[in-house]
Amino acid sequence: MKERKIADFTVSAIGLGGMPMSIEGRPEEDQAIATIHAGLDAGIRHIDTANSYHLKAGEVGHNERLIAKALSTWSGDVSEVLVATKGGHLRPGDGTWTQNGDPAYLKEAAKQSAKDLGVESIGLYYYHRPDPKVAYEDSIGALVELLEEGVIQRAGISNASIEQITLANKLLDGRLAAVQNQYSPAFRSTEDTLEECARLGIAFLPWSPLGGIGKAKDLGSQFQPFHDVAAAHGVSPQQVALAWELAKAPIVIPIPGASKPASILDSAEAVDLELTADELALLG
Repeated sequence: MKERKIADFTVSAIGLGGMPMSIEGRPEEDQAIATIHAGLDAGIRHIDTANSYHLKAGEVGHNERLIAKALSTWSGDVSEVLVATKGGHLRPGDGTWTQNGDPAYLKEAAKQSAKDLGVESIGLYYYHRPDPKVAYEDSIGALVELLEEGVIQRAGISNASIEQITLANKLLDGRLAAVQNQYSPAFRSTEDTLEECARLGIAFLPWSPLGGIGKAKDLGSQFQPFHDVAAAHGVSPQQVALAWELAKAPIVIPIPGASKPASILDSAEAVDLELTADELALLG
């Protein structure tokens, strides 16, 4: 599979988002692990998770533990896989989401995530979502300390503006490894942050790159150009969307979610889909 870089680590151009395997409508554990194994066997070398990817209040870290189990039972070389997780965005278990950017909390959350992932040091750790009650520089300061303590190896931020990217990279002394923002055919308002990451050489990972859970199937019907290009190539509109994102810049690494092997295998094939200049112009 074609490769890209997150800081000093080489990963596959397409990653795997683990969220659908742990929230509403999640599959049985055997199917979830089979999905992760299918992605890894197809060449995927980046998996994205978060401590908040769970269903019930008492399940914090569910997806992290699931991924750890899948990796421990996979026959390949786990050292080739970069697992990223996030902290600061919480799901109490009643369907709502809250934020906690307190530095002390973020440091403890990262240490617990390392335990749940079964690692001594987390490959990539994101500040998940800004907390309006906490100064952004204080939250990023926790990432700086986690790097210095060796709890994490690389630092990233998610749901960030250009101003926050600039501030975080400054506080991290140029060590901001990745930015994870929502971006898809249906959500393009973050393209300015994608372009800024390209300028700085920071990895940009679109979350919900196919439109979000339960919406990926609508790509072909709601966005006619993606349907037309897909029909011309004999592939799915989802593959076209991922190939379109990959063509935006060499720093883009989409992380489509999946809960069954067929879905991630289809997504993985997007790295080999070459779109023409005319097709890219049509898609926008």
